[in-house]
Amino acid sequence: MAGAICLTSGGQDSTTCLFWALQRFTPVSALAFDYGQRHRLELQAAETICTLAGVPLVILPLEIFRHLGGTALLDPSQEIRADGGRGGLPNTFVPGRNLMFLTVAAAFAYQQDVADLVIGTCQTDYSGYPDCREQTMQAMEQALSLGMDFPFRIHTPLMYLTKAQTVALAQDVGAFDAMAYSHTCYAGVFPPCTRCPACQLRARGFAEAGVPDPLMVRAQQEQQDHA
Repeated sequence: MAGAICLTSGGQDSTTCLFWALQRFTPVSALAFDYGQRHRLELQAAETICTLAGVPLVILPLEIFRHLGGTALLDPSQEIRADGGRGGLPNTFVPGRNLMFLTVAAAFAYQQDVADLVIGTCQTDYSGYPDCREQTMQAMEQALSLGMDFPFRIHTPLMYLTKAQTVALAQDVGAFDAMAYSHTCYAGVFPPCTRCPACQLRARGFAEAGVPDPLMVRAQQEQQDHA
């Protein structure tokens, strides 16, 4: 068994994880999901980033989430908020999303005899999603390994990093050029809206790291070019 499958959204965290995986596994493949997300620009970002990284990308449909609804990440009519969900969670929380992503990724990896899955979940500096916690990842690793009788390993290189530390890791693994083409904004616009919780979390991380965000630099340059 060799290589790894990296779950890729086209965002800051998954881009960092993709380049982290490239330093540790050969070959690396990327897997993204079209689940009806309002920020569908992330799929275009994933394609661009994987092309830059020289990594093959497969995009799989998960229409079930569109039918389930109930979250601002799927419903453009809802205002994106840092609360409003059950138990005080952000109203962008999609119940079961990472659980489903990992299950499908494991089935995909199983067909290729690949045991290593890489995902950018983080419980140190995140939006409060319970499916980003280390305990959830450990439980999923055990469940997938038992359920498919295959020794899966789920790698979470960002689990205990702050967003500022993630910025430093992105620099270390050579992800910064690709980061300029990443997409984080939940509003699904470019230039980023800068107001949604995802944009604000990303901006705070780069500010604390004392490093300009390559995406914002690119956005400013393109605005100047069209002025």
